[in-house]
Amino acid sequence: MAAAAPPGVAEQTPKAPPQRAVPFDLSQPPNIQGFNPLPKTKDETFKEKFVRKTKENPFVPLGCLGTAGALMYGLRAFHQGKTRQSQLLMRGRIFAQGFTVVAIIVGVFVTALKPKQ
Repeated sequence: MAAAAPPGVAEQTPKAPPQRAVPFDLSQPPNIQGFNPLPKTKDETFKEKFVRKTKENPFVPLGCLGTAGALMYGLRAFHQGKTRQSQLLMRGRIFAQGFTVVAIIVGVFVTALKPKQ
C-alpha cells in the first residue's frame, strides 16, 4: 500500500523550467490594429526608375542638362580667356539651376495632389 502524504502537505511534482515568452515573431510583420501596410512594390532597376521619373517630370532632367551644359561651356570660355562670354554663361547656369529647382518643387506639389492609386 502506498503511503499517503500527511494532510496539509501537497505532493511536490517536478516543475518544468519556465519558458520565456517571445514578444513578437521576427519572421512576420507586426499586426497593428487599424494599420494596413501598402503592398510591397516590385524592385526596379536604376534605368527603369530614371525613365519613370523622367516621364513624370521631364523638366528636371532638362534643367540639369542645361545647367551642366552652361557650366561646361562657361568654363571652356573662361579657360580660353573670353571673360564676357564666360560671365554670361555663368549667369545662364544660375538661371538653369533656378529653373531646375522650380521644376522639382512643382513636381513635388503635383505628385502630392494626385490621388493615391
